[in-house]
Amino acid sequence: MDNQIKSTGKSEKEKMLAGELYFAMGEELTNLRVKSSKLNSEFNKLEQNETEKREDIMKKLFGSVGKNCYITPPIQCDYGCNTYLGDNVYMNFGCVILDCNRIEIGEGTLLAPNVHLYAATHPTDPDIRKQGLELSLPIKIGKNVWIGGCAIILPGVTIGDNTTIGAGSVVTKDIPANVVAVGNPCRVIKKLEKKEEKEV
Repeated sequence: MDNQIKSTGKSEKEKMLAGELYFAMGEELTNLRVKSSKLNSEFNKLEQNETEKREDIMKKLFGSVGKNCYITPPIQCDYGCNTYLGDNVYMNFGCVILDCNRIEIGEGTLLAPNVHLYAATHPTDPDIRKQGLELSLPIKIGKNVWIGGCAIILPGVTIGDNTTIGAGSVVTKDIPANVVAVGNPCRVIKKLEKKEEKEV
């Protein structure tokens, strides 16, 4: 680890959330991952009708949870505490959240089965990777977004309100509001009409 990285005076968690090179295997971050892993396991063992217990674990796991959020287990979060859910968020089976950086999921957003959100990334320089240093970038998903099954959202991506991401898409760049986008890499294929411009 070079002198520039050592001299920042920040904790590894602070570096991680700032999008700077950080070392993930220190005590603070390891303890946070262990806590998240335990909460994931507890959540995933609960029955469908154990609603109160599930809501309680979600509040302990995530940075914040809005009203009427529902997650169908299993789910796997890296830290959990860096993920923020708006009201009425729904996640179907098998979602994976690598929240090494802040991940925001807006109200009314729906995640289909096996959606993966990856705030985690690594340096492309192999010499830096060999030092055990990692990187992360935030993800922001707007309101009323629908993300299709097995879609992957990569680090640093913002998805605008009301947008649909097609199943199996790999979202490598920002996607604007009010569109349908699909593919690998994900691209806009349709713009949604604004309802307010139509006569009722």
